[in-house]
Amino acid sequence: MSKFDYKEAFSRNIGWVTADEQERLRNKRVAIGGLGGVGGSHAIVLARMGIGKFNISDLDIFELANFNRQYGATISTLGQPKADVAEDTLKEINPEAEINNFKQGISLENLDQFLDGVDIYVDSLDIFALEIRRAVFARCYELGIPTITAAPMGMGTAILTFMPGKMSFEKYFCLDGLDFEDQILKFIVGLSPTVQQRHYLVDRSSVNILKGKVPSTAMGIELAAGAACSNVLKILLGRGDVICAPRGIHFDAYRNRLIKTWRPFGNNHPMQRFMFWYVKRLLRDA
Repeated sequence: MSKFDYKEAFSRNIGWVTADEQERLRNKRVAIGGLGGVGGSHAIVLARMGIGKFNISDLDIFELANFNRQYGATISTLGQPKADVAEDTLKEINPEAEINNFKQGISLENLDQFLDGVDIYVDSLDIFALEIRRAVFARCYELGIPTITAAPMGMGTAILTFMPGKMSFEKYFCLDGLDFEDQILKFIVGLSPTVQQRHYLVDRSSVNILKGKVPSTAMGIELAAGAACSNVLKILLGRGDVICAPRGIHFDAYRNRLIKTWRPFGNNHPMQRFMFWYVKRLLRDA
């Protein structure tokens, strides 16, 4: 077996990045919260970009219900911790990678440790983990750490980026004072202001927020990873403008549509209030 050589392993990146930029990526630290769903794909794409340092976290194990979309979910990994599988896979791609693995999940107690030395945070926590998600985004904003969330929406992805000094997660999503179900709906509508995926949802009963159940596809996962990690590269290398909140992008491959959104006041925008009411009614009548 050939000895690992970082420059050779990631040499095919050169052309899209310079040799000097590749070396900068080698020394960047990316935090990824959640390694199921889209998080596993985020980690793999970033590793193949040549990112050399990771803070990763997940407290779940792989189950059969993960097989339709999650990187790492196979017969051989059933019952294994997602964090361990992700760490092993990252090391298989880059044996030199420096990985801090928070196997017990992210908490208020270890949040500062999880974000220590981080250049960017890529959000992939479970859609229903709103309490800790809000805490992570708030702390990143305080520390001046850019954050990206790219949600798989049906067979597409909706991307939101929060940059230091710009609109914050809290100002955009406006979740205070709402019950849990309404918070989740506000989060979904905030991520995907036009909710393109509603046009081809064939079974509305598959969405059950109170039971923590939403349908998903592998196509949405992979599109989200590609879109999010492209923006990670731009931010880490300072390469051009990044669309950030209150602006967002939603590309849907099933509908062949790309929609750029602008929602001043975030979810308090009149169009957002209407969409929240509309989606809530659709799901109630399912």
